Amino acid sequence: MSAIGGAVGEPAPGQQAGLLDKERIVAGPGFNRWLVPPAALAIHLCIGMAYGFSVFWLPMSKLLAAPDAACPKSSSWTTDLFTTGCNWSVASVTFTFTLFIVVLGLAAAFWGGWLERAGPRKAGVVSALCWCGGLALGALGVYQHQLWIVWLGTGVLGGIGLGLGYISPVSTLIKWFPDRRGMATGFAIMGFGGGAMIGAPLAALLMKHFAAGGSGNGVWQTYLVLAAVYLVFMLGGAFGYRVPPNGWKPAGWTPPQSAGQAMITRRHVHLDKAWKTPQFWAIWGVLCLNVSAGIGVLAMASPMFQEVFGGKLLGVDTAAAALSPEQKAAVAAIAAGLVGLLSLFNSLGRIFWASLSDKLGRKNTYYTFFLLGIVAYCLLPTFGHLGAVPLFVAGACLILSMYGGGFATVPAYLADMFGTQMVGAIHGRLLTAWSVAGVIGPLLIANLRDFEKAQGVPANLLYDVTLYLLALLLLGGLICNVLIKPVAEKNFMSDEELAAERRRGHEAVADPRAASAAQGGVGVGVWLAWLAVGIPFGWGLWTALQKASVLIR
Repeated sequence: MSAIGGAVGEPAPGQQAGLLDKERIVAGPGFNRWLVPPAALAIHLCIGMAYGFSVFWLPMSKLLAAPDAACPKSSSWTTDLFTTGCNWSVASVTFTFTLFIVVLGLAAAFWGGWLERAGPRKAGVVSALCWCGGLALGALGVYQHQLWIVWLGTGVLGGIGLGLGYISPVSTLIKWFPDRRGMATGFAIMGFGGGAMIGAPLAALLMKHFAAGGSGNGVWQTYLVLAAVYLVFMLGGAFGYRVPPNGWKPAGWTPPQSAGQAMITRRHVHLDKAWKTPQFWAIWGVLCLNVSAGIGVLAMASPMFQEVFGGKLLGVDTAAAALSPEQKAAVAAIAAGLVGLLSLFNSLGRIFWASLSDKLGRKNTYYTFFLLGIVAYCLLPTFGHLGAVPLFVAGACLILSMYGGGFATVPAYLADMFGTQMVGAIHGRLLTAWSVAGVIGPLLIANLRDFEKAQGVPANLLYDVTLYLLALLLLGGLICNVLIKPVAEKNFMSDEELAAERRRGHEAVADPRAASAAQGGVGVGVWLAWLAVGIPFGWGLWTALQKASVLIR
């Protein structure tokens, strides 16, 4: 049956395909595949605000304006959860980030198989409702001063939205771009890295606006505005998704022959078998260790930069602790510029490295990440000792570009190893590595810093041992990458099993329209779709560059 926007598909016998059903979004003749990446970006730029939530932590710890509003230091985290009479600690509100990163991985793993059968549109709509509903519920928690509501809303419900939104385009993009798998997933996942570049400064502007109007510090109002804006963009992205007809391939493209392509299969492994293979767990280790190292630096970038260089950032040879309040404020502004620059490299590194992996191969790309990363981590302490700020910044930016590149390259790595049929579900299962890394990385670097400080280590040397330890994590990731070999023949689905899986996924076993479908030219719709995501991304990029400009003043 015909459907909206030229999408066509066959409903189940005796049933009419619903607006969100997978059958409704099979692309017809004239559809341009370059409409799918901006649809994915629309969702990822919204859920990518997860990386920008640090803008809320201090305001949320000062919701009550009374001078004696701080909770007693002897109180436990359960006091913060249910109190309405004293301010929450920064540690308690910061746990919201850990919570939704953990839930992200669990949700992606639990519902990945459902997503493959339900299709990206339905998953995108559910993601929008959960993420934006979580923000709205979080706003209620802030308004009522009930942290447990914030955790339940933004942390749990929002985390489910993050997980489903993150994996919603993966399988679809890989099927649309079999000739450029890394680039396609890099475009979408670049949005998750760039979401904070847009969301964090926007949230800061909104809080300032509402606070000026006499409405406290504007946190709950900002939550609601972001929820409304994100809902519009995410639904637009979800309804922009289309899937290719089964058997479709780009005009003029021929799949590579198996010779010389041992690490790229043309067959498919079922989710139930994929996660039990040694290849899956080796890639799981690759992602977990790469992310643990990178997220540790991202979490502590600002204090690390201030403590390592202190007054050298202002041209004076004074330790951070001995600076005047005015100097400390200036140093903090410069450190904020570094954080903005790292966010930029985190985002742009995703498209750069993922696209490069189409040329280098996925395994070689990860070898590059780990070898360059080990060198960079080991050199950072030396750069700090020498007071070489430009070299330190360059090393940190390289590390964060490869951190983002690791996220963007791994879906294509999975498709190479396990085929494209269930790559979204397999990717969802793999994201439990992110959940683990989201706990390990920040805890490791923060606790080691505190331990070193308690031992009397000078502030400018606090991170030396930590950075060397992070290099060891990358060495472990390098070993995991060495262990990745082609999947054993016994794990692949037979032709009959593949046909049965496609029927369960509401896909025609062989679609006679595949040869002529979805070969449209570039039209006005393609330009408008890219402008819709490009303008906000451009604003976020400009804002990040402005903040980073203080580094070269």
